[in-house]
Amino acid sequence: MLMAGGESTTNEQILGREGVNDLDAILLVTNTERDEIIHDVKANSDVIFTWDYERARPNLGKLYEKAKTSQWNGLTDLPWDTQVDTESAFGHLMYMGGVGGEGGGMPVAGTPLEGTIVDKWGEKEWLEFGRESQNWMLSQFMHGEQGALICTAQIVETVPWIDAKYYASTQVMDEARHVEVFAKYLDEKLSGFYPINSHLRMLLDDIVSDSRWDITYLGMQIMVEGLALAAFGFMHQITPEPLLKQLLRYVMSDEARHVAFGVLSLQEFYKQLSDKEMRERQEFAFEAAVRMRDRMLMQEVWDHMGVPVKAAMEMSINNPMQMVFQQMLFSKIVPNCKKLGLLDASGGWLRERYTELGVIQYEDWVDTSAEFEALDEVAKDREAAGATA
Repeated sequence: MLMAGGESTTNEQILGREGVNDLDAILLVTNTERDEIIHDVKANSDVIFTWDYERARPNLGKLYEKAKTSQWNGLTDLPWDTQVDTESAFGHLMYMGGVGGEGGGMPVAGTPLEGTIVDKWGEKEWLEFGRESQNWMLSQFMHGEQGALICTAQIVETVPWIDAKYYASTQVMDEARHVEVFAKYLDEKLSGFYPINSHLRMLLDDIVSDSRWDITYLGMQIMVEGLALAAFGFMHQITPEPLLKQLLRYVMSDEARHVAFGVLSLQEFYKQLSDKEMRERQEFAFEAAVRMRDRMLMQEVWDHMGVPVKAAMEMSINNPMQMVFQQMLFSKIVPNCKKLGLLDASGGWLRERYTELGVIQYEDWVDTSAEFEALDEVAKDREAAGATA
């Protein structure tokens, strides 16, 4: 729940715990409904009609035109006949094991495993960990994409500008396609999917249930989609699996437009907000960042591997390579928050929090509103195909 802005607001009030890295508190948030099929969330927002059809926001109009021409078909535009060998495709995810490598039992990041809960693991365990990690990661992407599908449908209903309604309608189609392709990949190429992580579900519930349309934007377009865009880019770089690589290229093309949509819309709206209102948005951006960081601790995978989950998460959260990976996931979020004025409002409150999280170094990276066209891989492929026709 969002707290009213104020200098005395504490982590306990925002997060439900005082310590950001309190693993006991993090583990208390668990999915007790793993077999749940239908999950109900009460939406509290009003549906807004606008009778003003003037196209007054050219940047959103440009984004809308780009979305029209960059649609793709998840069934016919991806090479689904590709045979996926999960052992060779995902063995690279043995990032903490260094199995069979020059380190001989040392993790890639250089931290000794001796005396840890995984010091007896061999190649079999690390291969399984790699496969399960990939399955878990893609499962959470799929659940997050359904969250984006629902939130974008809400934006169509609640945003007061016709240009934003036009663009958001194209994103609904994009998100349906993303859920479709991730579900198909997990079902046909892997071994099914993991249930939604409880921290992700908590964040999605908060976004959907909030009555303010700009919080839907901030929570989904800036925070959830921003992290997804960075994660997709990281996974695209390291995976050798050709089908997944192409899938991620095309999903990233869409995601870059989605995040740019959030930046362009909120930049205008946030100029009108009071200091108190901006502080409420800062607190939400901090809470969302921590929830997403917590979700990446993969407690479900460690539980599947049969090791003590708290000890595994403690090892993971202190592992240098894992820390770099988690920080990199915020490389799209932080510059976009800066572009929106969120970092330095209220005396730099959010800047201080992101400094504590170890992610403020990304503040001057390019914001997504300036790079979405460069990330349009669908348009590049069509242009290349046209040149060779």
